Amino acid sequence: MLQVKNLVKRFGDKEAVRSISFEVKQGESFGLLGPNGAGKSTTISMICGLLQPNGGEIHVAGIDALKNTAAAKKVMGVVPQDIALYPTLSARENLNFWGAMYGLSGRELGARVAEALEIVGLTDRQKDRIDTYSGGMKRRINIAASLLHKPQLLIMDEPTVGIDPQSRNNILETVRTLNQEKQMTVIYTSHYMEEVEYLCTRVGIIDHGRLIAQGTLADVRRLAGEETTIRLRIAKATEQMAAALKAVPGVKTVRIEEHALSILVGNSAETLAPLMAAAGSFKIQGVEIEEPNLESVFLHLTGRALRD
Repeated sequence: MLQVKNLVKRFGDKEAVRSISFEVKQGESFGLLGPNGAGKSTTISMICGLLQPNGGEIHVAGIDALKNTAAAKKVMGVVPQDIALYPTLSARENLNFWGAMYGLSGRELGARVAEALEIVGLTDRQKDRIDTYSGGMKRRINIAASLLHKPQLLIMDEPTVGIDPQSRNNILETVRTLNQEKQMTVIYTSHYMEEVEYLCTRVGIIDHGRLIAQGTLADVRRLAGEETTIRLRIAKATEQMAAALKAVPGVKTVRIEEHALSILVGNSAETLAPLMAAAGSFKIQGVEIEEPNLESVFLHLTGRALRD
């Protein structure tokens, strides 16, 4: 469904995307994971035809997207990071407008709008103005607009940024349904690793404009080896505490989080006891042990946290 080969984008002297290559199969849900500023949105903008790359190739459903951008756009639905709606129009009026932009009209347009509203669960609020919606509801209508022309490839660029947990869960379930029940191919970008782990079967990790890892979830998790994260919940974690734990044999990194210390260790069975001994004077409120996940893979590959 999508082939990206040696994609490059420069802004002046800054190389935002550095020779990225990956493929997405028909019916697959592929996650692009990385911190803000890593190059995810720039990559997506080039795939969608919004930015011209400085080098590389893009093929969408067998179409050369750089030579025939209009044809490639017809098979793609895009959910941008920013809300692309008219606030003084109702949800249905917005969808009617965007449907017309896709060339839909009459009964077909009405049916597509009704279906899209049902998919995102906002049929009962279709007559309300967008400026009366919550942030999560606006993002759900943003998704509905991308579905009107029944795209083969749905591209979602951080669709859950800045919304409440209930709306976030609703969006995640909607995306999962579109992919698993309607067999829609999905590309999902996020800096929330738990979203990508929940939705996607294959992932790519971007850092500083480079694709530093890609493969199935199991393949990518294995890149972290046997490393385990031990999280000590502490009311006020300090640099002195972190330094004391870094000195424990088997500890690879210690990161200060909000009300916690996150410790990456090579072997939790051997390291836990001496680690707790070193933390004996800390006022520990709880201990969590996490097996390797995408967060630990990113920390292993880059030496920094996903959201840093």
